[in-house]
Amino acid sequence: MERIVLAYSGGLDTSVAIPWLAEKYQVEVVAVTLDLGQGKELDDVRERAMAVGAIRCHVLDVRAEFAEQYVLPSLQAGALYEGQYPLATALGRPLIAKQLVEIAEMESASAIAHGCTGKGNDQVRIDVSARALNRTIRVIGPAREWNMSRPAEIIYARERGIPVPATVESPYSTDSNLWGKSIECGVLEDPWVEPPAEIYTLTRSPTEAPDAPAYVELDFARGVPTAVNGVAMPLVDLIGSLETIAGTHGVGRIDMVENRLVGIKSREIYEAPAAVVLHAAHRELETLVTPKDLERIKRGLSSVYADLVYNGLWFTPTRCAVDALVADMQQRVTGQVRLKLFKGGCRVVGRRSPHALYEEALATYDEGDQFDHSAAEGFIKIWGLPVELAAAKKTGAVTDAAASEP
Repeated sequence: MERIVLAYSGGLDTSVAIPWLAEKYQVEVVAVTLDLGQGKELDDVRERAMAVGAIRCHVLDVRAEFAEQYVLPSLQAGALYEGQYPLATALGRPLIAKQLVEIAEMESASAIAHGCTGKGNDQVRIDVSARALNRTIRVIGPAREWNMSRPAEIIYARERGIPVPATVESPYSTDSNLWGKSIECGVLEDPWVEPPAEIYTLTRSPTEAPDAPAYVELDFARGVPTAVNGVAMPLVDLIGSLETIAGTHGVGRIDMVENRLVGIKSREIYEAPAAVVLHAAHRELETLVTPKDLERIKRGLSSVYADLVYNGLWFTPTRCAVDALVADMQQRVTGQVRLKLFKGGCRVVGRRSPHALYEEALATYDEGDQFDHSAAEGFIKIWGLPVELAAAKKTGAVTDAAASEP
């Protein structure tokens, strides 16, 4: 019998997809679940997949690979989609596609499948990534084919005895990994409505956060975060530690209207406590050690990189080329950053590095000032010469025109 490998999250769409694929295509369904740091969402996931009709369920712990080969390059690139979204869900999709292609080959499957909808970004990310790795692979998106609304899916699941977390009354669609959580659907589709408190699970409400701020000191070595408050730990554990600390202080909530790849605007809610803190710290340390002209180039490339990730273009020469430049820049990004977390706010309050381009003797206005003030007048004259000449010519042209009038 033909076999299809399905990316199985345990949520509504993929739980419904198992019996739907089996019924429509008369195939065996092999489920694949990747542990990207979802936590309790993966409790009994293998049993759930088998209970709804999968013949097998592979559950793989890929947290370290995700953190080191996907999250870290994105952090070092400063990739925040449209200046806010740390790309947690988007970064997981190329890794999911990679594992699906590998397991499909191992299982002698004729196709892979996913639970992405027909108007979302994730379908593009998985489809394009899979074909970049195996251009002959067949990719099936059940949610693009079955034309069921979310309430209709819930009814379909109930009729077949499929236990799913969503209900008509609480229809939220969520996706979580160690880098953050996305929440959509339900009342969140109205951009005027304030998100209900119940949707947040990683962050405390800022009004309920501690009345005393937390100070967090992060160590970086060549662009890699290595320690929190002097305690060295692997990247996966470091992200988890920061998620707890920052989430307790209400840091990491993002409410934005973003531009989807498929051409529509979408209201999105994200929780990303660790990502918000690490992006702020890395950006500040990089600024301290990077020359102005290179910093400006990097800032532009950060947007390029975010777009590449968001648009499903991970396995591309462009992303690899940007990675190469960013990796070269990271050789100087070593030092410490101190941040203050308080009532939902995250501020950098200290930074230092052995490679710092900041020189107190040049910046100070106190005794010990080594800046050559006498050089300023000549510099200003040369710097402003093009402005001076253009203004003089403009004034002269106006004068000449006025003089030529009868």
